[in-house]
Amino acid sequence: MAGASKVEALPPWGSAIAGSAGAILANAIVYPLDIVKTRLQVQMKRSPNSADPNPADGEHYTSAVDAISKIVKADGLAGLYAGMTGSLIGVGSTNFAYFYWYTIVRGLYFTYRKANTPPGTAAELALGAVAGAVAQLFTIPIAVVTTRQQTVSKHERKGLLATGKEVIDSEDGWTGLWRGMKASLVLVVNPAITYGAYQRLRENLFPGKKNLRPAEAFLLGALSKMLATIATQPLIVAKVGLQSKPPPARNGKPFKSFSEVMRYIVQHEGLLGLFKGIGPQILKGLLVQGFLMMTKERIELVFVLLFRYIRNLRKEQLQKLAEIAAEKARQAPRPVLVK
Repeated sequence: MAGASKVEALPPWGSAIAGSAGAILANAIVYPLDIVKTRLQVQMKRSPNSADPNPADGEHYTSAVDAISKIVKADGLAGLYAGMTGSLIGVGSTNFAYFYWYTIVRGLYFTYRKANTPPGTAAELALGAVAGAVAQLFTIPIAVVTTRQQTVSKHERKGLLATGKEVIDSEDGWTGLWRGMKASLVLVVNPAITYGAYQRLRENLFPGKKNLRPAEAFLLGALSKMLATIATQPLIVAKVGLQSKPPPARNGKPFKSFSEVMRYIVQHEGLLGLFKGIGPQILKGLLVQGFLMMTKERIELVFVLLFRYIRNLRKEQLQKLAEIAAEKARQAPRPVLVK
């Protein structure tokens, strides 16, 4: 394929497995940060006019450290891993779908353009957005269920399937599992910016280098994710608000759109409220994306070497079969012509 790097040399499922495995490992390592940033993003700022407690434990968190302390006090260390199973399933399936479709659409781009040059920044963002949109369609129900598990108290928390059933029964039927779909589709710009920036940084900082060192991949992944998070944080906060239980002040009335969530937050907390939880969000993003790309690069290299070994093995087998066939042909009795 023209313009293919070692990533495109893999079949789509190879890149998808590498990406999802890296994402699962990275998110498992930093999962407590996911709990903290989610709870910080769903609570309303405590003030004389607004004192909504966090729906998970009735507390109000003043910082990430304060959140960790109060979560451990309320639920023990296990509280920092609430909803982890569903989250890792969601992360794995989302990244598998993303990298699968990203490999396909990027391959189609090279085939259509018939060029050796990599896509420009705008094209790279568009390719990432298409792949992200397709991935979201299939995986958003898991994100809805996981967010619900992370933002309810220990006594209200249920299993993955039970929480999914609760969402279906208590809200808009099956469509409740796709709550926040519009926000999620808008947020495909996050992975698009992330992987677009990753490709650009890689081409500029390490031109022509096919295999990055783990530290190099970690650095590029962390930097690209930081840029994407800062650009999309208000939408991330709005999406979490859509998928969690509404704040007590709304008397159980769920938000209908991410614009409604953003208006509510600005009304009660000001514009800076749209960036709440950005500290742990960025830290989580830096670590996750860094570990993800570092792991993905290594797994892809393993696949490349494995495929090369299999090709060489098949080549040797075919050569042996050809030699055996040729030897049999030489040893076969020749027909006698009768005059």
